[in-house]
Amino acid sequence: MTVSSSGPIVVMKFGGTSVATPEGRQVLARRVVEHLEAGTRPVVVVSAMGRRGAPYATDTLLDLVAARPVSPRERDLLASVGETISAVVVASELRSAGVEARAFSGAEAGVITDEAHENATVLEVRPGALLAALAEGAVPVVAGFQGVGPDGSVTTLGRGGSDTTACALGIALDAQSVEIYTDVDGVMTADPRACAEASVLAVIRSDELHQMAQHGSRVVHTPAAELAAASGIEVRVKNTYSDHPGTLVADIAAYQPRSVATAVSHMRGVARFAVDLDAPAGSLAHTSAQTAVFEAMADASVSLDMFTPTDGRLVFTVAASDVPTASDALQRLGRAFAIEQPLAKVTLIGAGMHGVPGVMARVARYLHEAGVPILQSADSHTTISVLVPDDAAETAVRALHEGFGLGSDA
Repeated sequence: MTVSSSGPIVVMKFGGTSVATPEGRQVLARRVVEHLEAGTRPVVVVSAMGRRGAPYATDTLLDLVAARPVSPRERDLLASVGETISAVVVASELRSAGVEARAFSGAEAGVITDEAHENATVLEVRPGALLAALAEGAVPVVAGFQGVGPDGSVTTLGRGGSDTTACALGIALDAQSVEIYTDVDGVMTADPRACAEASVLAVIRSDELHQMAQHGSRVVHTPAAELAAASGIEVRVKNTYSDHPGTLVADIAAYQPRSVATAVSHMRGVARFAVDLDAPAGSLAHTSAQTAVFEAMADASVSLDMFTPTDGRLVFTVAASDVPTASDALQRLGRAFAIEQPLAKVTLIGAGMHGVPGVMARVARYLHEAGVPILQSADSHTTISVLVPDDAAETAVRALHEGFGLGSDA
């Protein structure tokens, strides 16, 4: 079976659980055949096979050099092997199913990135080799998560980066859509492990998906959600193993939210710093000291969140894994500070809340009724985030999910 010479292109990304077993790869092949029979031209993107413990999973490969001297460039070279293996194995599976297929590395597929090893950004895609394969009747199978940097070395796009590969290829190939196949039925209103009443969203705006990815949802890689939001390309999140229609990620202009809230995301493992600035708020000394803290954190590559200047202090949150680095940077700066942990950030997401009064009041009421203290809050046009004790995170998720009626058919 060969590819149509003129049908629309569809990029199909399959995650690690979809490619990890012979049975999963057979299902993958059937999905590709369905597209070929419908007259579309599939381009397949694959992740590494399985999770830590599986022989070719990314974490298993990286464990080989754990606690040993290895450069970021070499870690990328090692980490990229899992996806390369998947591409070759899946291409072989497709040929066994009667489908002409051809495996490509990220570099061969034309994925050009910056030089930031282990978390590179896609700068450009040169899809000529993929278009040539399609023209010759073959299905390209591309190793996700990887590209090539300015010096020709292998780079990787961060965990979950195969989603970004798929969206970047979809844009470059002017694809009709990008389908992200995983082991759940679609994007859910909350993490079902924290909230049993979570339901699959039939439609979500691309900017809402972006906010979900930023605030803890792991269904789609954050840069992939950014690409979807910026480009307007149609994305659908589906289950490899079921015929559920999944979640359509809609163009912002094409879809209006049904209510003020769409979903609740949460992030565990958060720490809060309170840094003494030794200057009254509003003074030049206060501004200077605050700027010095920000610059110290930037130099240490620590990402700050929920930062709030108060009288004489600067309060901000970081990932718990960044606490030692942030502490060292503040000690070198000569600033006294206190740390509070473990905490969690819970975020209500919904494009429909923009300009609607009383949403924060409802958040506060629902959490108060559930016995969850709010330690800090922050908001944007489409989000309200609250900082809560770590052991209250799931209670907070359930309270907001129920209070805003997200358990109904989404």
